[in-house]
Amino acid sequence: MGHTTYEPVYNNRKAWNAGKTVGAKKPLKPKDVWAIRFFLEHEGRLRDRALFDLAIDSKLRGCDVVKMKIGDLVSGGRIRSRTMVVQQKTGRPVQFEIVEPARTTLIKWLELRGGSLDDFAFPSRVDHTDHLSTRQYARLVEEWVVAVGLPRQDYGTHSLRRTKAALVYKRTGNLRAVQMLLGHTKIETTVRYLGVDIEDALALSEATDL
Repeated sequence: MGHTTYEPVYNNRKAWNAGKTVGAKKPLKPKDVWAIRFFLEHEGRLRDRALFDLAIDSKLRGCDVVKMKIGDLVSGGRIRSRTMVVQQKTGRPVQFEIVEPARTTLIKWLELRGGSLDDFAFPSRVDHTDHLSTRQYARLVEEWVVAVGLPRQDYGTHSLRRTKAALVYKRTGNLRAVQMLLGHTKIETTVRYLGVDIEDALALSEATDL
């Protein structure tokens, strides 16, 4: 049997992932989160700081983060403490909290950004009526992690989605809570997403006294 023209061996064609690290991206550690915040603050990048803080709190996929509108975040002239969005991938709503650091940077950014409740919170550089693209968002995340000395191949936009979820699981061991926070339809998806294994289960069990 022969090879198709799409197989890597055909004319020494390299696979799309040759030399790349594949698999789940790592969540950020708390010290990494604060390092990125300090970097963005020092550089005066208010939009990026607001985007970063929102991504960490929301635990949303990149496609949902960039499409958030001002009205999703603001109510009565203030940043909401909780809000809800419908996920593009699943079509299911998911709620999340917006804690104080994020509320502070978001209100500063939105006051500078201006616009109406129907406008995107993070507009495109090319078309201000459109939202920031997921590709540009990915470039920004890569720039942030590299700036604080993290290996770019280990982190991406999904790192921001996983960061708070991984921390909640580490502190509580409550998979059901993390499932709801991430908007997963099945608990098995959450288990795979967090990389939960027998060592995690045993560590949680050992820390539980009767």
